[in-house]
Amino acid sequence: MSAQGNPISQEARSGVWKRLVTGREDQVFLILTLVIGALVGLVVVAFILLTERFGAGLYPEGGAAWRRIFIPIGGSLAMGYLLFRFFPDARGSGVPQTKAALYAREGRISLKTIFGKFFCTSATLASGIPLGREGPAVQVGAGIASVLGRKLGLSPEKVKSLIPVGAAAAIAAAFNTPLAAVLFALEEVVGDLHAPVLGSVVLASATSWAVLRLLLGNHPLFEVPQYQLVNPAEFALYAVLGVAGGLVSVAFTRMLLVLREEFLAAPRKTVWFQPVAGGLLVGLIGWFVPQNLGVGYKYVGDALNGYMVWKVMALLLVLKLVSVAVSYASGNAGGIFGPSLFLGAMLGGVVGTVGHALFPNHVGTSGAYALVGMGTAFAGIVRAPMTSVMMIFEITRDYAVIVPLMISNLVSFFVASRFQKEPIYEVLAHQDGIHLPTAESRALEGNRRVLQAMRAAAETLDAGTTLRDAEAKARASALNAWPVVSHEGVIGVLPREVAESAAKNGDAEKKLSEIIAVGEFPHVHTDHPLHMALDRMGAANLDMLPVVSRTNVHQLLGIVTLDDVLALYGVRTR
Repeated sequence: MSAQGNPISQEARSGVWKRLVTGREDQVFLILTLVIGALVGLVVVAFILLTERFGAGLYPEGGAAWRRIFIPIGGSLAMGYLLFRFFPDARGSGVPQTKAALYAREGRISLKTIFGKFFCTSATLASGIPLGREGPAVQVGAGIASVLGRKLGLSPEKVKSLIPVGAAAAIAAAFNTPLAAVLFALEEVVGDLHAPVLGSVVLASATSWAVLRLLLGNHPLFEVPQYQLVNPAEFALYAVLGVAGGLVSVAFTRMLLVLREEFLAAPRKTVWFQPVAGGLLVGLIGWFVPQNLGVGYKYVGDALNGYMVWKVMALLLVLKLVSVAVSYASGNAGGIFGPSLFLGAMLGGVVGTVGHALFPNHVGTSGAYALVGMGTAFAGIVRAPMTSVMMIFEITRDYAVIVPLMISNLVSFFVASRFQKEPIYEVLAHQDGIHLPTAESRALEGNRRVLQAMRAAAETLDAGTTLRDAEAKARASALNAWPVVSHEGVIGVLPREVAESAAKNGDAEKKLSEIIAVGEFPHVHTDHPLHMALDRMGAANLDMLPVVSRTNVHQLLGIVTLDDVLALYGVRTR
């Protein structure tokens, strides 16, 4: 009997919990935001420590040179099989998969995918594959948020809202930049800097960052010397760096996308060993140039502090660009967030060194250009310019770098957008058969306003008109509702069915002012989005709404009808 009673008891408890969540979903969401921030911070710290210690074990100081060839090959082969056999959704960066979960999968990321992403990426990066940890951390953080939200019985919309919360917490801990994490989650993952989830994103980012500081201390990712602008003429060189950064971004993006298209077109039976192509290339290059192994943050730090000669930086720029493109395209687990910073630092270091050699009295040291170059490449490749500016500012904590950074980022963003129309994450998702909403489509949807669909209010009814006269006018009109106006302006809306039913019920001599309720009435403003007009039409059971002024609700500016809205979308002829 107890065996039969336990399931009922569990079901009853589940029902009580669901009712509690339904009644207090906002409070549960707030508490869950804090829990997600703390838990994601712990997981990302574990991710960092595991990768570093695993990598130190595979590549001990003074280790044999053969390791640089066979470990990347063996690591990519083993992880390729695991990704193919057990964790197919853990391949690649993690950012496109996170956006796919938000826009195409109702916020669902499985616990299996979280585990696979964590383990396979740690092993891949430790073996020397030159990909980044930040993108995978985003998917892990968003996945933790997704699992917790669904386990607690939150609505699908609330679960989707948790995706950027987990993503921001992950970036804050992975890169030690909480403000940039907020901007990245809103700018890249959500695509809206004014998203309603902003408060929760900030809270989770701060909590995750606090966990990172508590466990690993307050150590920035890079030690950067104080920035100084030697001469205002340097701004021109920073613009040149922006052009170079945009071109490098385009070259990297196109190479990666073309190669990935080729790998995806190969027979499915080859998928499990495709990552070996990246491991083999990395191993061969690593035999001759060990600095190419791994994401290379140590060498980024050297470039920022002016410890590298331009020839080495130029060589690493080319080798890293090719090896990252092949490693990612072939299906290894890892992101392009970190590699983009490496490419930018090397490029900036080269431009700064050449500029300083030609104009020593007008151009600063190469380290300053390496620093700006990091943001420049990130803006060109990832297409998140605001995140890039904030990220570099948080790294340096020096406001003086902002203006050169904005100049270079803007130029790089423009050049990259001009020659590579679609952002890399959107194309990667499209290659996987997922059609994410583009920034252009979101902007277009947001720009469809009532102003574009409205027409002049050619037909109105005076408040002193009787229902009999109103009904007669209705029979001669193509509209199904009309604004009712008085000496103070529009005061309401009269639907056709109201006029007809009132006339039949013996109220034909009543004036419209007697049946129009005083106070609020259905209306829209010119700057309202069209979906709001449709929502209000549905709520009022009308196919026409008066368009009124924001400064005076009784000032009639025009009308908008359902046919007008459909005509703007090309569904119906106006």
